[in-house]
Amino acid sequence: MTASAPAERRTALPVWLIATIAGFFGLFYAYAVWNAVAFLVSQATGPLGLNGGGWALLLTAIAFPVVVFALAFAIGWKRRAGAFALIMLSGLGIVAVFWMNVIAYAAVYGASLLGG
Repeated sequence: MTASAPAERRTALPVWLIATIAGFFGLFYAYAVWNAVAFLVSQATGPLGLNGGGWALLLTAIAFPVVVFALAFAIGWKRRAGAFALIMLSGLGIVAVFWMNVIAYAAVYGASLLGG
């Protein structure tokens, strides 16, 4: 018979380290949400307002960073600190790409979002 090696037991990260990493990246996610809210307010209070498509796009731009942060946190909080930070950074990159798509769409097809 072969002797099986004892399974290595990984200890969980300390709560303060999880909170520090999540808080650090959470500030950047919050900045993305704040930019989306500011863009929504500036477009909605303009002379033409927003139509349904404009509201849908800009509300999605507000909700998307929150959802990605929650997913990245759920995926990474049980991993090592470096992996957790990389997962949070990857999620932030996804949020940045989505935000640039929203800005590009608003710049090119902005007239289709206006007029309520």
